[in-house]
Amino acid sequence: MAAKGEMLYAWTTDTAIAAKAECGGAVTALLKYALENKMVDAVLAIKKGQDVYDAVPTYITDPKELKDTAGSLHCGTILLSKVITKYLKGAKNKKIAITVKGCDLMGIYELAKRKEINLDNLLLIGVNCGGTVAPVKARKMIRDVFKVDPDTVHKEEIDKGQFIIEYEGGHKGIKIDELEDNGHGRRTNCRRCLYKVPRQADLACGNWGVIGEKAGKATFVEICSDKGADLINKAAKSVAIGTCPAEPKGIEMRGKVESAMLKLGEKWRKRDFTALKNNLWSIIGNETSRCIKCYSCIENCPVCSSAAVKANGKSSLMVDNGVLPPNPMFHMRRFAHISDSCINCGQCEELCAMDIPLALFSHAIRSEVDVAFEPKLGASAYKN
Repeated sequence: MAAKGEMLYAWTTDTAIAAKAECGGAVTALLKYALENKMVDAVLAIKKGQDVYDAVPTYITDPKELKDTAGSLHCGTILLSKVITKYLKGAKNKKIAITVKGCDLMGIYELAKRKEINLDNLLLIGVNCGGTVAPVKARKMIRDVFKVDPDTVHKEEIDKGQFIIEYEGGHKGIKIDELEDNGHGRRTNCRRCLYKVPRQADLACGNWGVIGEKAGKATFVEICSDKGADLINKAAKSVAIGTCPAEPKGIEMRGKVESAMLKLGEKWRKRDFTALKNNLWSIIGNETSRCIKCYSCIENCPVCSSAAVKANGKSSLMVDNGVLPPNPMFHMRRFAHISDSCINCGQCEELCAMDIPLALFSHAIRSEVDVAFEPKLGASAYKN
C-alpha cells in the first residue's frame, strides 16, 4: 500500500487515454477513476480548443470525456482558482477533482483563507510546471523565431531546457534561455516562479525523474496527502493504473531538474527586481498612466476583492470616479490590498488591456514585504 511521502511511477491501463496522453497518462486515469467511483461529483480540467494556443477550462461529469483533457498545453494561461469561485460556487456544494499547476494551487489556498473555496471538497492533482507562454506571443515567437507557420503546429512542449514544437513537416526546439534573453519564451511571472512542484496538492505529478524503460511511458507521482494515497491505492487495486517504485536515480534527477528551475527563477528575480530597485514608484507611476480603469486586474486576481476595492474607490477623497487615467492612488490602494498575498500568477498583467507590467510590480512589492518582515529568509522567502 502506497503512503504519504512515497514516490512512484504510474501509468494508465486505458488504451483510449494512452493513445492521447503524455508521460503515461496517469493523471487522466486517476481523474477518470475518481469520477467513475463517485469519489468526486465532477472534474475541472483543461482541454485543447481550436488549436494548441486555445486552452479551455472544462467541467466534466461524464468519465468518457476525460480523454479529451489528456496532454499538456503550455500556451494556456488560465488560472483555475478563479474559475472555481466564479462558476462553481467555490466547491461548497460539490466534490471536484482538479488538475493544478503551482499558481492554481496557491490561488486556491488564498481563496480558501477568505472562505471563498471549500478545500475539503477538492481533490487536487498537481502537475509540475516549468512555465507557460502567452498564446498571442507564442504564435509570434513561432512565426518570427522558429520560422514556422503557427497554424501548422499540432503539439508543443517544454522539455530539457527547450521550447519544442511539432508541426506539419517536422519538429524544432530552441533553448529557453536563448528565447528569453531575446524577449520571447515564457511569461515574465513564470520566469520568476519558485514553485515548480506543487506539493500542497494531494499528488504532485509530472515527467521529471522518469528514467529507464519507463521514460515517456509513465508519470512520476509524489504522494503528498492521505487523500492522495487513498486515490492511488484504490486506482491501482482496480487496475485503472499500473505502478512501480520510482528509480532512486530518477528521484535524484527530479531534484536536479527542480533545482535548476529554481536557480533560473532566482536569476530572473534578480534581473527584474534590480531594474526596479532604485526607481520603483516612479516606474509604476509612468506605466500605470496608461490605465483605463477596466478593473480586469482586480476581477481576475485571486487575492483581490473587487467589491472592497470598488467600494473604497467610491468613498475615497483620493480617487475620483470617472477620471482617466485614474489617480495613482487607485493603483496604490490595489498594491497595498494584495501586498502580503500576491501569488505571482500573472493574471493582472496577462489580461491588462494596456499591457501594463502589473505582475512585476505586485511581485516586487510582495518580495520587499517578505524581506522586511522575514529578513533571515532573504529575497527567496516567498516560494512562488
